[in-house]
Amino acid sequence: MYKWAVIGGGIHGCTIASFLLKKGKVSWQDLLIIDPFEEPMSRWKRNTDLIGMEYLRSPSVHHIDTDPFSLQRYAGRKEERIGSFIGRYKRPSLELFNQHSDYVIQEAGLKKLWHKGRVISINKAGDLWELKTEEGDVFYAKKIVVAISVNDQLNIPEWAAEIRENSSNSILHVYDEALHDLSFLHPPIAIVGGGISAAHLAIKLSALFPGKVTVIKRHPYRIHDFDSDPGWLGPKYQSFFQRLKCYEQRRRIILKARHKGSLPGDLFRKVKKLENEGIIRAVDGTIVSVSIDKGQKLNIDLGNKIITAKHILLATGFEPIRPGGKLIDKMVHEQNLLCAECGYPIVNQNLQWSHNLYVSGPLAELELGPIARNIAGARQAAGRIVNSL
Repeated sequence: MYKWAVIGGGIHGCTIASFLLKKGKVSWQDLLIIDPFEEPMSRWKRNTDLIGMEYLRSPSVHHIDTDPFSLQRYAGRKEERIGSFIGRYKRPSLELFNQHSDYVIQEAGLKKLWHKGRVISINKAGDLWELKTEEGDVFYAKKIVVAISVNDQLNIPEWAAEIRENSSNSILHVYDEALHDLSFLHPPIAIVGGGISAAHLAIKLSALFPGKVTVIKRHPYRIHDFDSDPGWLGPKYQSFFQRLKCYEQRRRIILKARHKGSLPGDLFRKVKKLENEGIIRAVDGTIVSVSIDKGQKLNIDLGNKIITAKHILLATGFEPIRPGGKLIDKMVHEQNLLCAECGYPIVNQNLQWSHNLYVSGPLAELELGPIARNIAGARQAAGRIVNSL
């Protein structure tokens, strides 16, 4: 039996585990982390490496450690680590962020708490929570945190679904687990999407296939430093948000506050430079249909023009539905958990959904607002949970 179990070992799960341990709320023998991957933050590292991310969008004070300035201290003096940070918000390089995360994971001993498995059932067993995995393991914990993401909910446009079934490697979502690297790609290549993932991917592929990459986006580039206004990090916007009693109104505010499909200015300038030099091409338009010709080329119909590609990479994000699928559906039904009209949990200020049941990430966004899914949201969730104990 464990005192705490964290379901999910990504940035959110690791941040919460780090806070619980370092703040002295639990000893490592009494804490369990369950995640489908072999190592902490595996999916984050795979996704960011695949698209070629160089710098995070988040500032240096957002990471998995308890002290906001931990990453900066880890980096040492700026002159010793040239290129470690970029911009006035000191956004860290991906390499530095991952190195610091590995350091915190090792320092906190998170790998000793690790169990590889996919949780498929969460039930009450007296005063405890019973967790069952797909592999047949059963664990019991007094308190649990569900820290899962939307990564399993890939947004696949309707026009892509049939071709994906019949030609599995012609159209791939960039965050599909089956896509391990880009070495098999052959030009010309089309990237569908206009946000930060599409931009990173376009820059990476432009070096491999100059002049052979086209970005197809439904709207002009949307330029924002962050994925929501920095005012959401503190009381400027959160105080008003948390006073709202209507969760439908909260949902509307979240949708409006998110800068969906946006990218920071430095990334925009890189992409535009490549466009101006003819190394990549960008087209605004909505895809009407896609067909495959006898030569296995994809003909992308934008209504007023046809673009030809050998491969299409979807940088179209994730479906806007509650994460967790059948696992959370079953919990809501069997535990009679309170949800808003949009299906997301209604939790208290401590992110408690039920007695000894806490949430983080997307599941906490009706309380934390639009930052809930990102690294800042992970830190705020960990802080709220730990400070409530």
